[in-house]
Amino acid sequence: MGRKKAHTPEEIVAKLRQAEVLIGQGKTVADAVRAIGVTEPTYYRWRTEFGGLKLDQVKRL
Repeated sequence: MGRKKAHTPEEIVAKLRQAEVLIGQGKTVADAVRAIGVTEPTYYRWRTEFGGLKLDQVKRL
């Protein structure tokens, strides 16, 4: 089981938004991260790093 290609910042922000929508609909964090295809530690790390950013801000990174 090898590692896949790293996600782009734009993909990360899109997946974080998707997870937030699922959590807002009443899904658990575990179900939401499974739906976007990442692990819980990855989700929390991304949320810490990219959580408050908008897409135009991410493009500047």
